[in-house]
Amino acid sequence: MPSQPTAVNDMLPGPIREAARLSRFLMRMLDSRPWLGARLAASIGHALDADAMHAFLDEQEAAGGGAEAALRPALRHLRTWVLCHLAVRDLGGRADLAEVTETMTVLAEVAVRRAHDVLRAALVQRYGLPLSPTGWEQELLVIGMGKLGGRELNVSSDIDLIFIYPEDGDTGGAKVISNFEFFERLGKQLIQALAEVTEHGQVFRVDMRLRPNGDSGPLVGSFDMLENYFITQGREWERYAWIKARVLAGERWQELENIARPFIFRKYLDFGAVNAMRDLHAQIRREVARRDRAHNIKLGPGGIREIEFIAQVFQLIRGGRDASLQIRPTLKVLSLLPERGILSAEAVRELGAAYDFLRRLEHRLQYLDDAQTHDLPAGDADRALIARGMGFADYAALLEVLDRHRAVVSRHFDAVFGDPSEEDHSLDAVWKAAEDTDQSTAALGELGYRHPRAAAARLAAIHAGPRYKQLPNNIRSRFDALMPRVIEAAAATPGADDTLARCLDLLEAIGRRGAYLALLQQYPHALRRVADLVGASRWAAQYLTRHPILLDELLDPRAMETAPDWPSFRAGLAADLDALEPDMERQMDVMRERHHAQEFRLLTQDIAGLLTVEKLADHLSELADIMLDVTLPLVWRKIKIRHRDEPKFAVISYGKLGGKELGYASDLDIVFLYDDPSLEAAEVYGRLAQRTNTWLSSHTAAGQLFETDLRLRPNGESGFIACSLDAFRKYQLESAWVWEHQALTRARFSAGDRALGEAFERIRIEVLRLPRELAPLRAEVLSMRRKMRDAHGGKSELFDLKHDRGGLIDVEFLIQYLVLGHSHAHPELTGNLGNIALLGIAGRLGLIPADLAAACADSYRQMRRLQHRQRLNDQPSRIDPAEAQTARRPVMALWQAVFGEEAPGAAGTMPAGVRGTAEL
Repeated sequence: MPSQPTAVNDMLPGPIREAARLSRFLMRMLDSRPWLGARLAASIGHALDADAMHAFLDEQEAAGGGAEAALRPALRHLRTWVLCHLAVRDLGGRADLAEVTETMTVLAEVAVRRAHDVLRAALVQRYGLPLSPTGWEQELLVIGMGKLGGRELNVSSDIDLIFIYPEDGDTGGAKVISNFEFFERLGKQLIQALAEVTEHGQVFRVDMRLRPNGDSGPLVGSFDMLENYFITQGREWERYAWIKARVLAGERWQELENIARPFIFRKYLDFGAVNAMRDLHAQIRREVARRDRAHNIKLGPGGIREIEFIAQVFQLIRGGRDASLQIRPTLKVLSLLPERGILSAEAVRELGAAYDFLRRLEHRLQYLDDAQTHDLPAGDADRALIARGMGFADYAALLEVLDRHRAVVSRHFDAVFGDPSEEDHSLDAVWKAAEDTDQSTAALGELGYRHPRAAAARLAAIHAGPRYKQLPNNIRSRFDALMPRVIEAAAATPGADDTLARCLDLLEAIGRRGAYLALLQQYPHALRRVADLVGASRWAAQYLTRHPILLDELLDPRAMETAPDWPSFRAGLAADLDALEPDMERQMDVMRERHHAQEFRLLTQDIAGLLTVEKLADHLSELADIMLDVTLPLVWRKIKIRHRDEPKFAVISYGKLGGKELGYASDLDIVFLYDDPSLEAAEVYGRLAQRTNTWLSSHTAAGQLFETDLRLRPNGESGFIACSLDAFRKYQLESAWVWEHQALTRARFSAGDRALGEAFERIRIEVLRLPRELAPLRAEVLSMRRKMRDAHGGKSELFDLKHDRGGLIDVEFLIQYLVLGHSHAHPELTGNLGNIALLGIAGRLGLIPADLAAACADSYRQMRRLQHRQRLNDQPSRIDPAEAQTARRPVMALWQAVFGEEAPGAAGTMPAGVRGTAEL
């Protein structure tokens, strides 16, 4: 049984004496190293930093006969001083956990770098510099893994290292060896300098087993070897380990990170990491049980490792898409999770408190004898010392708090890593026997499916199909676990048959993407939300099938309830895109991913009834404006020949976006303007416009942002893609058709140079306020309306909400006529306020009957809602005429009042009562 600390030198300061009573290691060091007491007395008032440690080594080197001769004893003396310094400050309550782990991390960094530099210099003197075939000097990159990489080193920790060098080649000295041999010798000497036990002790135990191929692999490897290993042999647990990897020595760390990052962090949401880390944790628990180490506070239930796993699994899942999660310290990772809706703030607070407690307890266990232990002591004497060091009256009190923390950690761990599919499901037999359609038909009928035989046939086709049969075993097991739950979730929705069909479409689309299956398997509430969403909207189902990465959005219930914070979204997106410069491909993908995510959040709120059609259109229009505005500077930077830092360039939106009535998947009618006297302006801005359009409309791996339509620019498709402001004004005043002035009523500045946008608005108002003879204007507007109706209206017995008489376009033409005909006398009509507001203004001005204006505004709202309903279910904008009859009457009456005739064309029968209403 270990002995108690012996008597303490009364000449030492009180804090040192008190700490020595709790640490046999500190007592032994004080007894065996006469210099230590005075050194501690001088240093314990403050934290130690790298400068203090380097100064100590310089002092030792000067007294020890040179760098190489003094290296080993100097490093060991340094370690003794630093560890004893920490013991005194920590046990005396002067140092928090952050100081302890940071100081130990700095000690390791200083020791590794000093040993590396001294030993490398000796090898260079003997063999010459290691060089690439092209003559570039090569270096050894010493990579700290685990707690060293995360700056979380404990006080008696070993250190996990990996040695990598950039390029193969040979040394340039008189005695030539390969770079591999040079760095292998350097690596071996470095390990020996740190890990060898001498009369002065050792610096750190060094563990090299995390290198490629572990103990069976070479001690050092090149960049090419490492990259090939990651691609061909890298395993899931190595991704977890490499999260913490950090270069301690070597300048080419950025190249190394570029190699490692794609291996660690997937571009997609990698929910398969949950299963992989669950398996790894199960192996650890089996090992703990086999060795009867339940009282191990690191590896046992509710221990430190479980907290680390909780933080790191979300890094693996999301780090590829959220670069801010590509950090190393556990507590910093946890702190980022609440704002992303991944863990609650309370959960993170509890985990943080447990982590702090467990790590401080870990250190007190190690202060006893400087042993790398995490096991609670068995002896009463040691238990009493540990309790006292933790500030408890006795061990029982310590154990009570410890058990409480471990229970909290286990609860949160199980919430993250618990496997919902472990238990048998009541519908497992239905899926297993899916090819027996009679059996599954009966079961589906009992669940409430209206067409159980058709649903059974679909399940049988999937089960017997080659796509399912060829799934890898691990993915098929997830698919099998998920299918009974899909059948159950769909049955709980109002339209179970449609919901199941749409869910199966989604599963077939993502069937080979194990990460998405893992998400739905791991989070049953997400599966239920998928069923509700796709059951409510066919368009939503198709959108989700095209962009399954959006499944992640269903994990955070706040997304359905929280209104978008557009300024914050814009700032965050712009910052993330700037950080990706100059990676154009990734920038385009990120823009599409963020746009799709925001659109999907609005979709979930819309289907839940939380948004009016008008509010939804406002949000979608704002989102489109943001996408346009962040695109311009990105594209401008990529134009090699540009004559100014900021372009005098603007995007003008027309149509749905111009009127802030954008819907899902609406295309963008846009015009590009510039105002720049430079001789090269036309060419440069033409290139900017073309590339901006390509940026917006191109299909990438992440999909498409928008379909764009540029035909509303001056002279249409035959005109320049970017038009100068002066030319635009001249065209609008001298050459534009009436229909182009009609379009101008719904035009506005959306992105780019604001001064240019204000200049455009002045031109727009100038054009709209031109005096116009009402009779010719009326004839032009009616002629254009007839052409549109001939092309689109009257194609069905159903009522076309957009094109038929009394529909949406009639309202728009009415307003455009009123604006063009009366703005010269009533400037308030020139505001781009939306059709409903303009109807109200026209009514107040007496241009149309006020009551009819209000009724027409209500009709417009109702028809937009009906149109939106059709789009959500991917249906044409044609409905039963009876459903729109009430809404059509005021529109047709207003048409009669304004134009003195029925709406042109013969699309459908005029609803009863309209003619009478029009005559009032």
